[in-house]
Amino acid sequence: MFGVNDIPKFFLAFFLVLPLISFLHEAGHVFFAWLMGGRNIRVTIGSGAVLFRLGMVEVRKYYFWYGLCTFDNLRRNHRFANLLIFSGGAIFNAISTVAVVYLIENNMLEEGMLTYQFTYFSLYYIFFALLPMPYPDGNSSDGKVILDLLRNKEQAAERTYRIQWNEEEQQWCVLDHNQELIEAFADEAQALTKAHQVAQLNRPSRLLSTKGGKEAELINYPRVPL
Repeated sequence: MFGVNDIPKFFLAFFLVLPLISFLHEAGHVFFAWLMGGRNIRVTIGSGAVLFRLGMVEVRKYYFWYGLCTFDNLRRNHRFANLLIFSGGAIFNAISTVAVVYLIENNMLEEGMLTYQFTYFSLYYIFFALLPMPYPDGNSSDGKVILDLLRNKEQAAERTYRIQWNEEEQQWCVLDHNQELIEAFADEAQALTKAHQVAQLNRPSRLLSTKGGKEAELINYPRVPL
């Protein structure tokens, strides 16, 4: 039964153990995103105002709650690559849990409250990461994205946006995934800025440049794993 003496243990788990588990979870996403050639990899731990940044890691005020990993321009941007990336968090949590249990059973690590909390909350984290459900903010759990990828559902497919030179109008056109005009610009740099903004807001997406009948991918924006 939970008593007064357990309150310090609760705070220890909430403010120390959970952030560590969250960091390991995001490290799993980072590892596979890096393996698949991702660029501009960033990890956010917590929510709220930014406390500090250290390399690719950003720690926010409420560091004990929430986390996500962002990256761009996957070289291997296919279904299996994305399955590995979105499974990576749960894989790293599972590996770290098995490692702790192994070390305890072989008397290489002393069993205690920290190790108990670590293994317990790691399994908790794995369960809720893989539970296929949508979130109120429009994001989805890793498990839902994995399930959509396995089913090859339409919402898991990429949207393709284009920046295209219109010879008649002498302007750069930003086109959506239905090749309908979003906005037109006389300046290519302005068109590129707008196209990047639209593509980033509608992950997963690709941004292509078309001129003289030739089409080339500028960048891709994969879905963000949590």
